[in-house]
Amino acid sequence: MRDLLLTDVRLLDPATGLDTQGGLLVRDGRIAALGAEVEAPEGAERVAGRGACLAPGLIDLRASLGEPGAEHRETIASAAQAAAAGGITTLCALPDTEPALDDPALLQFAIRRGELTGAVTILPYGAVTRGCAGKEMAELGLLKEAGAIAFTDGAHAIGSARTMRLALSYARGFGAFVVQHPEDPSLAAGGAATEGELATRMGLPGIPPAAESILVARDIALARLTGGHVHFAHVSTGAALDLIRAAKAEGLRVTCDTAPPYFDLNETAIGDFRTYAKLSPPLRAEADRLAVVAALRDGTIDAVASDHQPRDADDKRLPFAQAAAGGAGLATLLGVTLARVHGGDLGLLEALALLTSRPAALLGLETGRLAVGAPADLVLFDPERSWRVTAGSLPGKAQNSPFDGRALEGRVMGTWKAGRRVFG
Repeated sequence: MRDLLLTDVRLLDPATGLDTQGGLLVRDGRIAALGAEVEAPEGAERVAGRGACLAPGLIDLRASLGEPGAEHRETIASAAQAAAAGGITTLCALPDTEPALDDPALLQFAIRRGELTGAVTILPYGAVTRGCAGKEMAELGLLKEAGAIAFTDGAHAIGSARTMRLALSYARGFGAFVVQHPEDPSLAAGGAATEGELATRMGLPGIPPAAESILVARDIALARLTGGHVHFAHVSTGAALDLIRAAKAEGLRVTCDTAPPYFDLNETAIGDFRTYAKLSPPLRAEADRLAVVAALRDGTIDAVASDHQPRDADDKRLPFAQAAAGGAGLATLLGVTLARVHGGDLGLLEALALLTSRPAALLGLETGRLAVGAPADLVLFDPERSWRVTAGSLPGKAQNSPFDGRALEGRVMGTWKAGRRVFG
């Protein structure tokens, strides 16, 4: 592989606070030099950045890939295409596939399929319970040895307190954490939208927002009991964030992420029974959306994940209550997060940290930073360039974007994986 020199770029490294104009040299898949004055060796490939932003490749903490079992919705190859177009170079894959990633061989399959794409590193979660069914514990130790980055039942909440206690204790012994879908199953069963005036007016079965905070409170208590590390996924309510904020202040091993719909949209997006906006957890009231924005700003939220849930037309062309929940999120992850920068809620480095250095620190990765010797996983983007999200024209198979029709500022111009250009 030839050396690569990216010139005239705005170098952004949230890990160190670097924000300067200059260049970056890649050699043998790693960053060899960066700064205001970087010389290119003879024969190096040159890419002119024309003042665009160069940042570490994004690390997506949570995505469902469909494969194995639902390749008609998304394959690892099609997800890699969408991820590269969105500037994502590392993707954490949920285990609630069919079959579930509850066997070491299946984890190795997902890792190898990611390697074959050449565009994205797949880091699979291991299932907490067999089949993600919430009953019999999976072999967490064997899954960790096979490459599991952490443990979760994906979109299925671990409803049993005893099972969650065991999972936190075992994961602690393996130096790992447990990711919870924070939604009390008994309160959420059969629901289609956030309980309240809008759901009542639309005749939809409601899910009380307290379903989230109840499970968060329980699992914080279990983290205190076991000394384990619990991570709450796609947190969407102010009440749950208040509990997480207090747990962090207490020094408990508690972290969380959210997803772009929960700080960019509110429950009114489901108006006219728009099934693309049916998500799990459901979109919330405006007060909760503002609470999520505030938690991004004060550091309570550790990362922003795409929460990519591919669905096909047959999943969504149903009455709202029967339609499958979930939204495509890979290609829009950066653009929707940058909307909070343009809105004045976050600084550019703060927003990028939620997509790069902070998830990297949570997972113990060497990626997510611009530093000499670090892997050359890079994204080049123009934060001012506008585009419109159009379902049917997105990269990858999944087109079920809750942001369909949304105008965004912030377009990916190029993505590099280990120094090799995979998009743009």
